[in-house]
Amino acid sequence: MTKRLKGIVPKIGIRPVIDGRQRGIRESLEDQTMNLARNVERLLSAELRHSDGSPVECVIADGTIGRVAEAAACAEKFEREGVQITLTVTPCWCYGGETIDMNPHTIKAIWGFNGTERPGAVYLAAALAGHTQKGLPAFGIYGRDVQDAGDPTIPDDVKTKLLRFARAALAVATMRGKSYLSIGSVSMGIAGSMVNPDFFQDYLGMRNEYVDMSEVIRRVNEGIYDRDEFAEALAWTKANCKEGTDLNKPEIRKNRAEKDALWEYTVKMTLIIRDLMIGNPKLQQLGFKEEALGHNAIVSGFQGQRQWTDHMPNGDFSEALLNSSFDWNGLREAFVVATENDSLNGVAMLFGHLLTNSASLFADVRTYWSPEAVKRISGKTLEGKAAGGVIHLINSGAATLDGSGYQSRNGQPAMKPYWEISNEEAKKCLDATSWMPANLEYFRGGGYSSKFLSKGGMPVTMIRLNLVKGLGPALQLAEGWTVDLPDDVYRLIDNRTDPGWPTTWFAPRLTGKGAFKDVYSVMNNWGANHGAINYGHIGADLITLASMLRIPVCMHNVNGDDIFRPSAWAAFGMDAEGADYRACRAYGPLY
Repeated sequence: MTKRLKGIVPKIGIRPVIDGRQRGIRESLEDQTMNLARNVERLLSAELRHSDGSPVECVIADGTIGRVAEAAACAEKFEREGVQITLTVTPCWCYGGETIDMNPHTIKAIWGFNGTERPGAVYLAAALAGHTQKGLPAFGIYGRDVQDAGDPTIPDDVKTKLLRFARAALAVATMRGKSYLSIGSVSMGIAGSMVNPDFFQDYLGMRNEYVDMSEVIRRVNEGIYDRDEFAEALAWTKANCKEGTDLNKPEIRKNRAEKDALWEYTVKMTLIIRDLMIGNPKLQQLGFKEEALGHNAIVSGFQGQRQWTDHMPNGDFSEALLNSSFDWNGLREAFVVATENDSLNGVAMLFGHLLTNSASLFADVRTYWSPEAVKRISGKTLEGKAAGGVIHLINSGAATLDGSGYQSRNGQPAMKPYWEISNEEAKKCLDATSWMPANLEYFRGGGYSSKFLSKGGMPVTMIRLNLVKGLGPALQLAEGWTVDLPDDVYRLIDNRTDPGWPTTWFAPRLTGKGAFKDVYSVMNNWGANHGAINYGHIGADLITLASMLRIPVCMHNVNGDDIFRPSAWAAFGMDAEGADYRACRAYGPLY
């Protein structure tokens, strides 16, 4: 497997901590403590993968840690091994301040085994108090039910927290040192495309890279792309990407020769945007050593409108295909490319991608359709999960083809990590998509926009990151489902907006209060015109991730019992969301 990006692949360090008293106590606990560490390693190694499909590697300390010298030896090993995440495990009392992870740059959790033979819970409380006092927040994990000392099983509630911590911490560590690549600048005054480098540096540990959109023209004109791959890509595109009906007025339509030229150009754009993100060694063989390097971009954005699209083909094909889990090279990890260079939606897409390892869908949060409005225009009554109304998610074509729902899990529509997708499923996603000649009133330069209708029945989470003057970043999310509407209702609504673009009907899960009182309230409280949509109800993972980055969550519909933040957050008040804001302000950005 070829590694896309430069940088250390994050590892999880497991710290088996023990009571340091010799002559009977420590000796009696050595096997149990090391077995805890090995059991956690087996769990994490079996359940977790990086987004490229490679296994997550765990590093266990060379021995148990009972005193500060052993803690220092473990820290030395972890630094040598590239560990950025530490998980301390213990079944017993240990010396708190002597054994905790004092590295301010690692992300930390402690599992204190709930057994009556030894006070693991007492150490957990003491160690967490030490972390809180020293300003080194850590996540505390304590099983609900008492276990026997020799019980090797990890209870389900402990597994959930171990995996939630690890998934979020891996996402944080993976972003560190990577780039956001702006291709172009601000699109149509959209705030998210006013890229804020301080946010990326301070909160995500990322750098910002910039190229003008004219770089794409230069590379096309000077042949700075792999010509052999272009020929293969164009042939694949002609065979797999069916051109849809031209909905433009006859007098302004492009002719066949112009449309064929646009296909060639958009395929070249796709190659070039990918090469700008991650580089391409083939370019060095062609004599373009500098261009071969790329920008080490884990996420990018393409401005497009309007300076580009008033004259050149739009980026819809490139964005949609790069955001998908397959192309002419077969199945592969989805890229993350934000349309209109909306960097904040790009970050939301990246969060979802790293937590699920599957593709992220970019969409306008376009319209709330109430049951009454649907009834008025169609005579139909919405039912099932759509009964309270739906939010119409639609954009000109950056939506991942995975979002069509033509992959399946347990017989239900899904979006999956690329290594779980079959070639047949990828073909179904392609077959479900038409590539509509671009709306020339919007995109004077032409191009092709994807068109599909997402299958209903997928559990999904809609995500958005916003920047707020005087506050900083704030995350909002809404768990819900894609839903099916009657075909005639879909056609009526589709024809009222732009029938050449992909549609996803979203029904959020309601709580009856606040921003989730009803579907209208969800739409009314959404902080921007865009949202990132990922498969699965991942709100709890997102909340954990946000707390690691010190980003407060301003809107969510996650059950309170599922929320997992560092133990120090409990010291900032009894109202969980207010405490989140106060803790994030007190600790400040992670970097």
